[in-house]
Order: sequence, then C-alpha cells, then structure tokens
Amino acid sequence: MTIKQWAQDLANIVNPSNIKINESLKTYTMTKLGGKADVFVLPETEEEATAIVKYAHDHNVPILMLGNGSNMVVRDGGVRGIVICFQKLDQIHLEGTQIYAQGGALIKDVSKLAAENSLTGFEFACGIPGSVGGAMAMNAGAYGGEIKDIIIDSTVLTQEGEKIVLTKDELELSYRQSIIAKKGYFVLSSRFELEKGNQQDIDEKIADLTFKRESKQPLEYPSAGSVFKRPSGYFAGKLIQDSGLQGKGVGDAEVSTKHAGFIINKGNATATDYIETINMVKRVVKEKFDVDLELEVKIVGEDLTK
Repeated sequence: MTIKQWAQDLANIVNPSNIKINESLKTYTMTKLGGKADVFVLPETEEEATAIVKYAHDHNVPILMLGNGSNMVVRDGGVRGIVICFQKLDQIHLEGTQIYAQGGALIKDVSKLAAENSLTGFEFACGIPGSVGGAMAMNAGAYGGEIKDIIIDSTVLTQEGEKIVLTKDELELSYRQSIIAKKGYFVLSSRFELEKGNQQDIDEKIADLTFKRESKQPLEYPSAGSVFKRPSGYFAGKLIQDSGLQGKGVGDAEVSTKHAGFIINKGNATATDYIETINMVKRVVKEKFDVDLELEVKIVGEDLTK
C-alpha cells in the first residue's frame, strides 16, 4: 500500500482536512526539530481515534502517537507510517473533586482548572508542558508531586485498537515509567482525584513553582525539557554541570547554561545535532563519573538517507 492509499482510506474515518501527507513535524515538537510524517492525522473523537488505530493494525501500518511533543525528539528523516495526534481530543471537566481529561488536553490546563476550583494536589503540574497522554505514559512529576499520587484510572487503546480501562494499580506507575509506555498504549482519557484546599495556599504554591521554573529553566529556547532521568544517588544536571559541559554542543544544539539538564535548540539545530549532543553528554559523564545516563526523552523516526 502507498502513502496516498493510507490517506484515502483514513478519509473514510476522519474529516479529510485533518489528514496531511508529508507533514513536517517541527511544528508539533517542543524542540522544533524533525523530519516529515508520511501521514499525519488528527482525530476529533475517541471513536475516530479507535478506528485509526484499528486500521493501522489491520493493514500493518506503523503508527506513532504524538502528544504535545514536549518529551520527544524526531530524527531528521521523519517518521514512516501514520502519526496520530490527539490535540483535538482536549476536553476537560470537573466532577466534584474529580477531574476528567482527554489524552490530548494539556496537563498544565488540568492543573489550572483544579486551582480555579480550589482543588489541591495538582499544583506540581502547573508548568509541565506535555499532554495528559504523555504525562500518563511517563508518570510525569515535578517538585515532589507525580501523576501516580492523584490518578484514579485511564481509558486507553491497545495497539490492536481495543479500548480498556486501567486502574491505578494496573497502570504500574513508577519513576518515569508506566504500563502505557511499556505496551505502547494510546491514552484516550484519565480521571484524577483531588482534595478541597485553601485557595490562598494553592495560589501561593503555584506562584512559587512558576517562579522556580521560570528562573531555573531555559524556557526562552526550544527544548525537549529534562533530557535524562535522575540516576540513582545522583542528579543528572549536577553531573553534567560538574563535567563542564554547559554551553557545549553540536551545531546549534547546546547544553543549557541556565540548567545543565536541558539541551536547547539555539535556532537552527538539526535533530542530528541534538542527538549527537545527547550522546556527547552521556559519553563525558560516563568517562568522568562512571555513571550511565538514561534518557527521559523519546527519540523516534529515521535518520536522513544520504
């Protein structure tokens, strides 16, 4: 089957205006890097998303889920097959002290809704740029809070397009890991349980966390966020800083001078520059401290063919 055939078939599932052929993924990633997707599709309903995943499985077409692109590096050669993006599946609503959010909703918007309704427990996510689906997949966390602290359950699609509901225990949430990531599930929606809190305390906590984030992270540049997981007994950023790597990189990719755990795109970096900078950091830290840094970001796609 050809790319054109995939697109024609998908037009029977979703509005043709939500299907794009050879779409550049730079627009959809926080690093502003990456090549093109053979077919890029934006479902507007959970039923459409289910049908797309089933189609890909039934026709042996590779499929990649793209959330808000905050924790992903797409190689310069792009992605073969179908890239499915849940940006239009972004509904959020309140049910007492519970919040329901679709997989494409921004996690910081869920945090905002909680705060506006005097609900506490979600403040830690006020600055996390990813989607609910991405946050679920990696058990996103910051400043002492994690998704696993507040999750009730998630409705997901398997690679075969089967819809299942996973409870908190079934999600197997641990440090930057989940059954979602292990199995390659697609998050349709999640439910969170919060508590009534003091509005002033909530507002002050969010203001404090926002200040910390803005003062310590290089938000003025495109980046994939924190590149490496925290090694046991260490902090990745401190190891990188102590290795003298801040300000160094390949091409226009550079280890941030503001926060060593971030690699920034100064403007014209390629994905190859970014990945080579990652590899340089891993190599130097291993040489100096004998610590193997493990990626928190996901690298996908193909290299450019020469």
